[in-house]
Amino acid sequence: MNAARGFTAFPPQRAGARFATSWWGRAWIKAMEDTSLDQVLLRKGRAYAKTGQLGPITVSPGRIAAVAGSEYDTVVRVEQLTDAAWERFLDQVAAKSGHIAALLDRDMPHDLVEAAEDAAVPLLPSVGDLEPECSCPDWGHPCQHAAALCYQASWLLDADPFVLLLMRGRGERELIEALQRRQVPAGTPQGADAPGARGVPAAQAFAKGVPPLPEPPPYDVAFAPPALEAPQDGPSAAALRVLAASAASRARALLTRGRLPELTEYQDRVRLAAEHDLDLGLEAAVAAWRYGGADGLEVLDQAWTPPRRDLARAQALLESGWEGERPPAIQTWRNRWTLGPLQLRYGRDGRWYPFAERDGHWWPAGPPERDPSTLTGRAQET
Repeated sequence: MNAARGFTAFPPQRAGARFATSWWGRAWIKAMEDTSLDQVLLRKGRAYAKTGQLGPITVSPGRIAAVAGSEYDTVVRVEQLTDAAWERFLDQVAAKSGHIAALLDRDMPHDLVEAAEDAAVPLLPSVGDLEPECSCPDWGHPCQHAAALCYQASWLLDADPFVLLLMRGRGERELIEALQRRQVPAGTPQGADAPGARGVPAAQAFAKGVPPLPEPPPYDVAFAPPALEAPQDGPSAAALRVLAASAASRARALLTRGRLPELTEYQDRVRLAAEHDLDLGLEAAVAAWRYGGADGLEVLDQAWTPPRRDLARAQALLESGWEGERPPAIQTWRNRWTLGPLQLRYGRDGRWYPFAERDGHWWPAGPPERDPSTLTGRAQET
């Protein structure tokens, strides 16, 4: 399996910046735009991409992924080629020496793609080949976040067509090695019978370059806790299993998201308790983490003064949610608004977190929303 490639987030672009300039990058965008039924979402996606609101992009076989606005997990899936299709593609590449040189020069020859299509090997996507997914509430296909990811991916494709080949299932190193094997003359001894199979001095071997590392394991398999015996001293086997599971989940998150938030010792302790049901006497903190992660924990523990424009917008949304009725009196203090048995706390991530009173304390009561009137409606229904 090919390793994923990570790309740093694109910064905001200058006015008038273009997306794909290569013909294969434009073909990628056309496949996405021809699939879309909502031009408004495409326009929003272009603006979202140019303003640098997407996080780092991860490209791996069959998918590209990024986090939009530090909030939504966005993925675009691409069908991988079969082994038989790859063999036919390699036939087309090897048939003309200029193809290999062009690919290494980060160019995608027209005639190579046409020859591949004639051999039933679709390299470039067409209408319906891109499958967007996003954790945002928008039902667009694609939503603005997935559209932005596709637009930014066209910049990656411009710079390196091997990105497209990795999406289709194989990376640059694997393809080059496969082509090199095809160039070995027929009948040349290999393996144990090959010349020099008994070995060479290490200095001579490493002078040709460091051998490639083994491919990493798949990131989408279920974690299997190790079978550990209880030690006589030192940490318990149960604690080691929790730490192993935590390391596996964070490694998977790093591979899929391209980054991990920096946590304090306290935040990491709460994360462990929340993810592994540990009884550490942090019930309120665990509830806050499960609803909002590190942002939810910050809202529980800290008060701050939001910008006036944010509070004015929230006030208007809150009043509109009562549909002509008089809203209840609101007690405001910094980022905390109290409406009887409900308290709303505004986080630095731009979302409102609901809290309910319990035994004289405010307790996390649900996931956050950007529109505070949604939370008051939820409270009225319950």
